[in-house]
Amino acid sequence: MRVIIQRVTQSQVTVDGKVIGKIGKGLNLLVGIAANDTIAEINWMVRKCLELRLFPDESNQGKWTQSIQDIQGELLVISQFTLYGDCRKGRRPSFSNSAPPNEAEKLYNLFVDELNKSGLKVETGIFGAMMEVNINNDGPVTLLLEKEATN
Repeated sequence: MRVIIQRVTQSQVTVDGKVIGKIGKGLNLLVGIAANDTIAEINWMVRKCLELRLFPDESNQGKWTQSIQDIQGELLVISQFTLYGDCRKGRRPSFSNSAPPNEAEKLYNLFVDELNKSGLKVETGIFGAMMEVNINNDGPVTLLLEKEATN
């Protein structure tokens, strides 16, 4: 599983000209599901996204000491199978490492459901849709989180 995690001042997702998800201060999560991902990877990633200290505490000279939970921030979660695009050969990406759409959607929905248990505002795009995502990156802070399935 791969997640591009971005600290944002605001972010929104539009489908067919209509805003379907919008957040203020928080995290934008672009989520890729691998073919061999399981519930174990989902649970690890949820915990990491919620607990990672990415927000400064003004009293601590700007050091990143607070998590999304600490600041009661918001989350925008977007499915993005292209995170598993392999461009090493040829001129067209291969997506053979991405989970098949039906399996990816189940795990993506589980990821969103688990994030919702945090009590934070969680907005999403539409799985499999063509989406326009506007991201106002704060910092900029962008990290790649990855958890490979252990077989």
